[in-house]
Amino acid sequence: MSKVGVIMGSKSDLPVMQDAIDILKGFDIEVEVDIVSAHRTPEKLFDYGKHAHTKGFSVIIAGAGGAAHLPGMIASLSPLPVIGVPVKSSNSIDGWDSVLSILQMPGGVPVATVALNGAQNAGILAAQIIGSSDKCVLDKIIAYKEGLKLKVIESAKGL
Repeated sequence: MSKVGVIMGSKSDLPVMQDAIDILKGFDIEVEVDIVSAHRTPEKLFDYGKHAHTKGFSVIIAGAGGAAHLPGMIASLSPLPVIGVPVKSSNSIDGWDSVLSILQMPGGVPVATVALNGAQNAGILAAQIIGSSDKCVLDKIIAYKEGLKLKVIESAKGL
């Protein structure tokens, strides 16, 4: 069974990151949640990044606000795919600092980046990565997307 690590720079990021946790649990994917601050707990960050692949993780979702170094640093240390969630924090420059910090990675250190506060899409993307080699998860993604389509069709009926 695949497992996704959902990490964030501080507990204040949890309301945003909860969307990723919820979507993954909805797909019956095991989730392990932790706070790993790039600036306040660098030793923990290094340990997490270096060993996540040995602990059964398939994908890491990393959310961070402000300077948002967490996703890129984890990607520099881990062989796993990393999905970055820029979080609009209280000290943010309208969220752009977080978006650009995660999006503008150097060659060789990719971070898949979702929209500002887009943790739901990070969860879906992680599930799709897992679903590429797990038919059970793939079937759940197909059903989820069919549900999205049906919601649109249903809402259009009331126009």
